[in-house]
Amino acid sequence: MTSISLYSQRDPMLKKRDDFEDMLEERRSSSDLKYAFKCYTPVLYKGMPPCKTTVLKSMVLHSDQLRYVINQVSKETGESAGAIQEEASAILEEMAHRLQLSTVRFFAFALTKAFKTLFRSIHVNEEGLQRLQQAIQDHPVVLLPSHRSYMDFLLMSYILYTYDLALPVIAAGMDFMGMKFVGEMLRMSGAFFIRRSFGGDKLYWAVFSEYVKTMLRNGMAPVEFFLEGTRSRTCKSLTPKIGLLNIVMEPFLKGEVFDVSLVPVSISYERILEESLYARELLGVPKPKESTSGLFKARKVLSEDYGSIHVYFGHAVSVRTLSEGRVDRRQFNLQPRFIPKKPSEDTQGFVSAVAYRLVRSQEENMVLMPWVLLASLLLQAHYRGPLLEPHRPQGMTLEELTQRAVWLRGLVRGLGAFLHWPDDKPPSEVVSASLSLHQGLVRVSEGRVRLLLEEPAGGPGPASPEERLLGAAVAVLSCASYRNQVLHVFLRPALLATAVHTASSGKKEEVFDTFSFLRNVLANEFILCPGAAVQDFEEACQQLVQSGALQASQQQLTATDRGEPTLAFLTAMLEPFLQGYQVVCRYLCEEASESLTEKLFVPAVRNFTVKLLLAGNLRYCEALSSDLQKNALAALLRLGAVRRVNGGEQVTLKVDRMLLNTLEDTLGGKVPSQKAVLARL
Repeated sequence: MTSISLYSQRDPMLKKRDDFEDMLEERRSSSDLKYAFKCYTPVLYKGMPPCKTTVLKSMVLHSDQLRYVINQVSKETGESAGAIQEEASAILEEMAHRLQLSTVRFFAFALTKAFKTLFRSIHVNEEGLQRLQQAIQDHPVVLLPSHRSYMDFLLMSYILYTYDLALPVIAAGMDFMGMKFVGEMLRMSGAFFIRRSFGGDKLYWAVFSEYVKTMLRNGMAPVEFFLEGTRSRTCKSLTPKIGLLNIVMEPFLKGEVFDVSLVPVSISYERILEESLYARELLGVPKPKESTSGLFKARKVLSEDYGSIHVYFGHAVSVRTLSEGRVDRRQFNLQPRFIPKKPSEDTQGFVSAVAYRLVRSQEENMVLMPWVLLASLLLQAHYRGPLLEPHRPQGMTLEELTQRAVWLRGLVRGLGAFLHWPDDKPPSEVVSASLSLHQGLVRVSEGRVRLLLEEPAGGPGPASPEERLLGAAVAVLSCASYRNQVLHVFLRPALLATAVHTASSGKKEEVFDTFSFLRNVLANEFILCPGAAVQDFEEACQQLVQSGALQASQQQLTATDRGEPTLAFLTAMLEPFLQGYQVVCRYLCEEASESLTEKLFVPAVRNFTVKLLLAGNLRYCEALSSDLQKNALAALLRLGAVRRVNGGEQVTLKVDRMLLNTLEDTLGGKVPSQKAVLARL
């Protein structure tokens, strides 16, 4: 592995990506039963034989670390070590996987039937799988897939079984364990179940961490987990959670293994199974509880077409290589390895930087389908018209949409995007096929294309304005989830385009200050590596100069006439987020009470936003998204505009109205307050 830097600029045009093969092609022409019962002989780490689950549990329960923690907990609670040992055994029994090849074969058969019905194709990069096979033999491997659908972990195991690679053990939430029959089936296919939150439970943490590290140290199987922690309901990357990453890197940092290979995997869906479900969750409709009955009720999805999937296995990232010059491993020799120790600030910073790098790698290898470009264009067209007029001549003509899509295709390719656009077909055919696949979101009528606004469910009378608004919001948020898939390509150029538009002059220093301010505010919304503002600014400048949208001298940045459409499109991409953050600032300034808690925050902001939308004082339904509202609050807490106050019975939110007003004005493009707010931040 040659990459040493945790954050490196890249020339997107020079990046070579692997070719894809459709793994369903062979499945469609051969026996599913024969495939499920094929000879399966994966090669494990250093050629080791598979380890029985009973042996794994025994190794965990008799480990030095767990025995140490059991004694510590015994001293703290006064309970006997034997009683705590039994509790640890019960935790492990609840948690542990029981991987059985017979169950894997059942899933192989059932998933083949389902995948052939749901998807036109499942494309994988076979070169990436060859690299993974070698990595598994050389070092302990951690698989880190992106997470946009429940389908992700099933798909990963299905691919590895198909290509005769070692099946992973997968960290899964306790929600799945409660599903009758299905929960145990998942356990027997490699899932191990963990709580969403451990709190201060030392014993649970010790059992969990030792379980993962034992599997990793001994190379029993690749360990798989989702770096983002949960599914992204918005289909853009979430801020990485580093708890599990800390655990899997510890055996290397303590010198227990020579290296650990981290493999980012990018899973791209042409059409997401949960698209409308996600939109409703973002609008406050509770998530359906995972259940076996719910799974069977969802069988109707088998009658629909979900297009294709692309799965890209990235290059393995060597923890050993990344840590050179960044982490002094001698610090781990100052006490016995089995004594748990909180990672130092330097180690935490290193792990966090690695996490951001891995998520960016996932983003860069996401395959974008034509629909994400069409969704971006249709959303911008939608926002140009009145909000709740279902029969307005809104949207775009099919001809205009095709022309704009071709223009946008050139822009995203110039920015280094991984775009799957069939160049052997006329653009009009590509656009029509994409609109047909997503006919639940768009309507083509009289030569015009517009979003298909959801009609409220029938009731005793006409729908209220609020019901019509929420129906429109479902369509907008569903479409936005596809637009969001391309945001990582446009993010840095869009921040720069907005900064050029907002800054009081074209001086590079002033544009950079505005760029840094916007980047700082939106750091909870997007994957923006901490401490990399200069690199991001330089990358964005290079991209927009190469595209012809900007001219740059040593001291000045100037927009060009030919670059006006590009800059207008880029600023429009960020506008829903900036307006959403303004709405949150405005609510906290005008309506937040002294007793406001985080639990009450999202419903209160949602009601406030509905009023603004119905009054015509806000254009963007995306401001209703609970994800955006929570990210905005996290940013304001980080920036000091809001702080938590512990009042004994409950924690309330205390607001700094002066700073919030300044932030709202600055996000709205009122330049005079810019330097003041930068100084405060």
